[in-house]
Amino acid sequence: MTIVLDETRVEAFLERIVDEIGAAVNVPLTILGMRLGLYAAMADAQPVTPAELAARTDTYERYVREWLAAQAAGGYVVYDPDAGTYRLPPEHIGVLADDESPLYMGGMFQTASATIHAQDQMETRFATGAGLGWHEHHHDLFHGTDAVFGVAYRTYLVQEWIPALEGVEAKLRAGARVADVGCGHGASTILMAQAYPESSFIGFDYHDGSIAAARERAHAAGLGDRVRFEVAPAAGFAGTGYDLVCTFDCLHDMGDPVGAARHVRASLD
Repeated sequence: MTIVLDETRVEAFLERIVDEIGAAVNVPLTILGMRLGLYAAMADAQPVTPAELAARTDTYERYVREWLAAQAAGGYVVYDPDAGTYRLPPEHIGVLADDESPLYMGGMFQTASATIHAQDQMETRFATGAGLGWHEHHHDLFHGTDAVFGVAYRTYLVQEWIPALEGVEAKLRAGARVADVGCGHGASTILMAQAYPESSFIGFDYHDGSIAAARERAHAAGLGDRVRFEVAPAAGFAGTGYDLVCTFDCLHDMGDPVGAARHVRASLD
């Protein structure tokens, strides 16, 4: 059988592959920009040289220069060849430099990084059919997920989502017992506790590292008296008689979502 290649389609596919590889390579570069404060140091949207940015961030100019060149090639920053300077456009600041912005995308890069880190583990899973536990992932997944959903929680959780539930906000204001299952680093739990001081909250997650991070956050927010975090699986967390049980953006990630849903329902009785 003779296969005739359409050279135009081959070239188009190769161009697509080059774009994909460039995007993948830029994931760790972008994460470095966030971790090292490079974007934050450019958040005034003013032109800066590699040496100036290195001085602002206490980093090595040679690496900063290469990082800026790659960022310019990707369209993340703007390069002025005449002045030899780079600038973070105002439209990109909220996306890259401000983790409190509703536009912030740093968490998405972290989750992409975690996916790449998982490739070696997934190679064996394809052969055995076993699953890859949440706790087995690279820490970028936990931090990235917290950052991604934290944007939505800060914007909508107590402002729109809870008020949309009939009778729920009134009960929370009066004083309710709330369980936040699959709480991760506790972003949703802490936001609710801050908004409804008459209620008590307990966050459950089977990942002990996430629970440790959540406890630190609650302590820093001064919520230790009304918020607890415990290590427990979604289908076996403790307590009954809760007035509200939440599973924010996590039920679909659980190994036994049906069992978790049954346990949630039983915990309300």
